[in-house]
Amino acid sequence: MGNNTQVTEFILTGLTENSQLQLFLFGTFSAVYAITLVGNLSMISLIRTSPSLHTPMYFFLTSLSFLDICYTSSVTPNFLSNLLKEKKSISYGGCFTQLYFYALFGTTECYLLAVMAYDRYVAICSPLLYLMIMSQRKCVQLITVAYVAGIINASVHTMAATTRLSFCGPNVIKSFYCEGPPLFALSCSDISLNYLLVFVFVGFNLITTSLTVLTSYTYILVTILKTHSATSRKKAFSTCTSHLMVITIFYG
Repeated sequence: MGNNTQVTEFILTGLTENSQLQLFLFGTFSAVYAITLVGNLSMISLIRTSPSLHTPMYFFLTSLSFLDICYTSSVTPNFLSNLLKEKKSISYGGCFTQLYFYALFGTTECYLLAVMAYDRYVAICSPLLYLMIMSQRKCVQLITVAYVAGIINASVHTMAATTRLSFCGPNVIKSFYCEGPPLFALSCSDISLNYLLVFVFVGFNLITTSLTVLTSYTYILVTILKTHSATSRKKAFSTCTSHLMVITIFYG
């Protein structure tokens, strides 16, 4: 029957319809977004300009800061502008663009956190071979794998699955940004394939990255407990604490 798409834009319900609360949320999230940008850009600049920080750990940290900027920027600017508008809308193409980049950077960050866990495992469990194993070439390859995983995941969900759907009825997304399930609910096409792909790809990505993190830290914990020096144990714990906090915040 061809493409039945009639919807040209989507309406986002946002977080609240209270105008005063929207102004408060705009100020709060604008401040958080500004802190996120300044903090991550400062981190990147500091690491890039300090030769002593040109190590694999800080290379991955630079990549994480860049991803955080991209990840939050895929959603936040449109969200903030809609807080000041009476009609909270996003164009048809803008919605799918947001969905694509949100999935891309979110998936890439999952894999990057797993790569960073592996990096800490090598640093603590094989300290004498660390610089040889985590060479510059190896670091670039690991970052590339993370981005490839993100591109594949985003392309499958957005280009291969969601863009084939027809939207010919309601256009109100019950969220403050374009995400999969609320968007699927508006389609007048069969969405069983979309949910199957979400189950397979998201499940695979979460299980793969989570198992990598858990396995790495299990070996790290065993190695630390075998260490007799209290100073060495303290140093090992301190190098892992910040990464564990990032993982907790991200998945939380």
